[in-house]
Amino acid sequence: MIDELLFELRRTKKLGDRALDQIGEADWHWRPDAESNSIAILVQHLHGNMLSRWTEFLTTDGEKPTRDRDGEFEPQAISVRELREGWEEGWRVCLGAVGALGDADLGRTVRIRGEPLSVLDAILRQVSHYAYHVGQIVQLARSRKGASWQSLSIPKGKSKEHREGRYKRP
Repeated sequence: MIDELLFELRRTKKLGDRALDQIGEADWHWRPDAESNSIAILVQHLHGNMLSRWTEFLTTDGEKPTRDRDGEFEPQAISVRELREGWEEGWRVCLGAVGALGDADLGRTVRIRGEPLSVLDAILRQVSHYAYHVGQIVQLARSRKGASWQSLSIPKGKSKEHREGRYKRP
């Protein structure tokens, strides 16, 4: 079961990586409006969430008192290099913590914001959360790239070619 969970987490990261690889520096901080999140804000939030949730995962509450969740959603003057480093660090901590577990750990109890959850439920909660935000990153990146966007899955109009084994991703 741990292997399957790691597979989904890695797949989600890879989707985000492929979207982030397509955008320019200005795209990271672009927001459709003042109430929307930018890619940078989403990366800040994922970084903060991952460090809080996965550091000492089995022994401390997943919402660390040092975390500034509200600050994660504020635009900050952070370079693309620093954002990428935070993205990688968050995923490294997450994947390391999950990878250190055994299937026998899945029934243990952990806490997130004081709420008791099985380890399995806590991991599934995070898989869903990360997929949600990575989907937002993909949509923002796609909006910024327009016609030059390289599809991350099967492009429109290519399903038949894909079924027949004729579609090859660029």
